[in-house]
Amino acid sequence: MHVGGAWVDAAETIDVLNPFDGSVVDTVPSATIDDVQTALATAQRAARQVAAMTGYERYEILHRASELMVKRAAELSKIITLEEGKPVGEADMEVARATEIIALSAEEAKRLGGEVLPLDGAPGVRDKIGFTLRVPCGVVVGISPFNFPLHLVCHKVGPAFAAGNAIILKPATDTPLSGLKVVELLVEAGAPPEAVQCLTGQGGRIGDALCADPRVRKITFTGSRDVGEHICKVAGLKKVTMELGSNAPFVVMPDADPEKVAKAAAMSGYSNAGQVCISTQRVLAHKDVYGSFVDAFKAEVESINTGDPLHADSGMGPMIRRSDAERVQGWVTEAVTGGATLVTGGDRDGQVMQPTVVEGVSPEMRISCDEVFGPVVGITKVDDIDQAIALANDTNYGLSAAIFTENVNWAMQYVRQVESGNIHVNWGTQWRADLMPYGGLKDSGMGKEGPKYAVEEMTELKMCVFHL
Repeated sequence: MHVGGAWVDAAETIDVLNPFDGSVVDTVPSATIDDVQTALATAQRAARQVAAMTGYERYEILHRASELMVKRAAELSKIITLEEGKPVGEADMEVARATEIIALSAEEAKRLGGEVLPLDGAPGVRDKIGFTLRVPCGVVVGISPFNFPLHLVCHKVGPAFAAGNAIILKPATDTPLSGLKVVELLVEAGAPPEAVQCLTGQGGRIGDALCADPRVRKITFTGSRDVGEHICKVAGLKKVTMELGSNAPFVVMPDADPEKVAKAAAMSGYSNAGQVCISTQRVLAHKDVYGSFVDAFKAEVESINTGDPLHADSGMGPMIRRSDAERVQGWVTEAVTGGATLVTGGDRDGQVMQPTVVEGVSPEMRISCDEVFGPVVGITKVDDIDQAIALANDTNYGLSAAIFTENVNWAMQYVRQVESGNIHVNWGTQWRADLMPYGGLKDSGMGKEGPKYAVEEMTELKMCVFHL
């Protein structure tokens, strides 16, 4: 791991396992509290060094890093597939997007500006000039999840460095190799070695020490709602960005084309074995197209091939852990026992859960009201747009939502009334351009990602007034 400006080992190590066959891909150090203290002291010192760099200097480093990622795309893609289990095609796409994030972050390093304020617009004010400055937070801690081990690391590291901060990365214990590679490439591109650190190990062992320390001024976390809430309690008076869970609703109105909708639902429901926070989970289909949609969707889902993610013909690989696959299968069984109907799938081979469709789902079933985070889509019948919106909002989550309709009034009613940070009209819930503001409402989190918006989250605003 990269701590204190150097690559260091530890007495205790953790095996990184291939989710498909259980083989050991690599081993990484298991960080201790002493390692955390070293990282924090180093980052505090390095933060001053990065803040003193010009925006253009930070741009050059990030730009070189993005070029190195392009050159090593095949290596990065293979690392993702081996440690996370997603098919090579999806891994290739993740690398391309991660490279773009670093390039976008490079551009934002040149755009850290403020604004001149018309203070004479206030009553009785004369001869005052006011302007704002954006300054780095200082030390940023980035905690990333397993499901996009390169992409989401870059959404944290790139903007943090662009904004002039030092960053300590804590990648997911299951998938640390991609994050380590990003740090390696940034240092190779010229980043000060002490400014970009990566601690590997169990979050339960080192997480609280990282998040509670007053030297940390900003935490950016992607993961479960419960862990996010715990981090917020531990963090105290710090800036936080929380990208948390979801159970994304996908509404199908009677004027939608069932086959077009079925393709979009399959694409947004089963990529990365459903382990995507904006994965389509709840389809709310109008009664007039319910049956035709179920038939079309069943055919689409049954065309997905599962197997070794290193094989080009595999459309879906394993889940990250056997326990997760067992949990998802248990929720499906529970729903069917409770009165829902299994349309297709439901079987499991080790960590490979078959793409599953369940219809006749009641909102109180766990595959509807909780976050499945697996390859399962539940279908519920609705009578009209008002019921669809009510069910879409009947959750503590609010990250992504979608509607298929040609009726602009229905579409705009959905956009205005659905409580979600991202809303898609005539596409699935799982869509994101990395330059857009991305974040959730309610228990899905707070703050925004996307390099431009993340840089704002990772800086402080100063107000300066000249009294002439």
